[in-house]
Amino acid sequence: MTLINQRIVLANRPRGAVTPENFRLEQAPLPTLADGEVLVRNHFLSLDPYMRGRMDDGKSYAQPQPLDKVMEGGTAGEVVESRHPGFQPGDKVIGRVGWQLYGVVAGTGLTKVDTSRVPLSAYLGCVGMPGVTAWYGLNGIIEPKAGETVVVSAASGAVGSVVGQLAKAKGCRVVGVAGGPDKCRAVVEEFGFDACVDYKAGKLRDDLKAATPNGIDGYFENTGGEVLDLVLARMNAFGRIAVCGLIAGYDGQAIPVNNIRAILVSRLKVQGFIISEHPQIWPQALAELGAAVAEGRLRYRETVAQGLESAPQAFMGLLKGQNFGKQLVKLV
Repeated sequence: MTLINQRIVLANRPRGAVTPENFRLEQAPLPTLADGEVLVRNHFLSLDPYMRGRMDDGKSYAQPQPLDKVMEGGTAGEVVESRHPGFQPGDKVIGRVGWQLYGVVAGTGLTKVDTSRVPLSAYLGCVGMPGVTAWYGLNGIIEPKAGETVVVSAASGAVGSVVGQLAKAKGCRVVGVAGGPDKCRAVVEEFGFDACVDYKAGKLRDDLKAATPNGIDGYFENTGGEVLDLVLARMNAFGRIAVCGLIAGYDGQAIPVNNIRAILVSRLKVQGFIISEHPQIWPQALAELGAAVAEGRLRYRETVAQGLESAPQAFMGLLKGQNFGKQLVKLV
């Protein structure tokens, strides 16, 4: 009996903000497995800000998301059928099966995971790409020293919350920037930051100054826009900035940077990075992150939408900062 799959494809490219009309829900039969292939039933979809850039067809670090094809993205699920010697039905796996209930993929594109101490969903968050992104940006670019001040934008998100906890473990003063009192409270009380500035409170310049009396030595950038401008003005000499994302401009808005002179005056290191280009650090980062979660030393939050059909709306909410922590879609 042929399984009928449900999937979400990119119907057309956004002009400005993403809308529900950019997506289409389809049904299609699944192909028969060939040698080396695996049939996976997705349990969770990962929704991430980088997907917005790929919906456009402009020049970027990755190829655009093809039209009329399954939306690409990270997944966590279970093997249903296998014609690959390394996988058996029941194995829990992560991969890039995309926005669909089932996927037939090459076994080389899947990784088995142990869910006895780390929940399956965490392999899409703090023990997955977002966690490794946080680990590398902090350790590989900012290289913080005990006693320094590190600021993290989007501090309540899947990446930012991990950055702050790792920096605290290195003896830094850590200041988050997040939107709204509830998120800021959790950043301090739950994730252990020393302070959190609410960018929605209307006093960003003054509040950031009060939270960083000794200036800023390291900055993990997720948002761009006004936050970046004000942080640049407070950077200490020879500060380091890891540029992970610029979500404030992902829907096409201009991102003015008025304090770019600070890069020269303060002799700053500013480095953008794409974590998929650093495969050599993944094993160490994942081992450390997995152990920290299993031992309760690394805390995380998840926002979980229910059902495949909820993915577009959840993705649009993510781009507007409506999620708290890692944004997932649960399919079972």
